[in-house]
Amino acid sequence: MTSHKTTQTMKPATAAKKLGVYLEATPAEFQEGVVSRDELNALQTEPPQWLLDLRRDGPHPRPVVAAKLGVSISGLARGGVTEALTTERIEALKAENPEWLQKERATQAEVRKEAARLKAKKAERAAEADAPRR
Repeated sequence: MTSHKTTQTMKPATAAKKLGVYLEATPAEFQEGVVSRDELNALQTEPPQWLLDLRRDGPHPRPVVAAKLGVSISGLARGGVTEALTTERIEALKAENPEWLQKERATQAEVRKEAARLKAKKAERAAEADAPRR
């Protein structure tokens, strides 16, 4: 009995998400085909010029925009940013530093602080549980 190894493929939207690029900005041949796991690995290890340009200049998908601005995706929506942004526009937003961005960055900082506190508390409990009892 022989096993046939099938090639794993994914939709272009999934591949774009894994590559951190905005699907609509990718070349037509990328958008219209399917991407194998090997092709994805090749794109990640040796990105073609179009991928390098997209990663550098955008337009960027919302998760990348949110990360570059230091806010959550929900924070982007609350700030009225619903479309993909270029690197230039992201830098302009940072320079403008509107009130919504300041507020969302502060919220995100609180979320990170709380997550760190909970992680430390969990580690403390684990250490107590592992300590020998007397």
